[in-house]
Amino acid sequence: MNIPTGVHILLEREGRVLLQRRAGTGFFDGQYSLPGGHVEEGESLFQTVIREAREELAIDLAAESLTLIGAVHRRSDTHRIDFFVDAGAWRGEPCIAEPDKCDRLAWFALEALPDETVPYIRSALGQARRPWIIEFGWSSGASPA
Repeated sequence: MNIPTGVHILLEREGRVLLQRRAGTGFFDGQYSLPGGHVEEGESLFQTVIREAREELAIDLAAESLTLIGAVHRRSDTHRIDFFVDAGAWRGEPCIAEPDKCDRLAWFALEALPDETVPYIRSALGQARRPWIIEFGWSSGASPA
């Protein structure tokens, strides 16, 4: 069984987190999410983070500045694993580099996320302790803190 594996990139500036509004993908369109994407064949998590940052935001990340901060095992159309990585530092100014997948990019305070934030992203951003793991969307069982 193949479990789709994704990465989400946390960029923070002046107490705010960068979110993008999804558009044209058929997956959570109109909702805000962290930048990121799926791990491709032969690619490590951090290689995926670096590639996705370049593709989606036109910024460069260095592997040594990346920190794994948590994971979400979620039930969706199937079950998925999403890893959350703090970018630490980057080169360049984030911009919408894939306008066919994103129609807005903005910085938000964690306590003032837009109502239209993807639910599991909102849950992940609410975690105070690092590293963390969340089980999201399963019908039974407790979620570890």
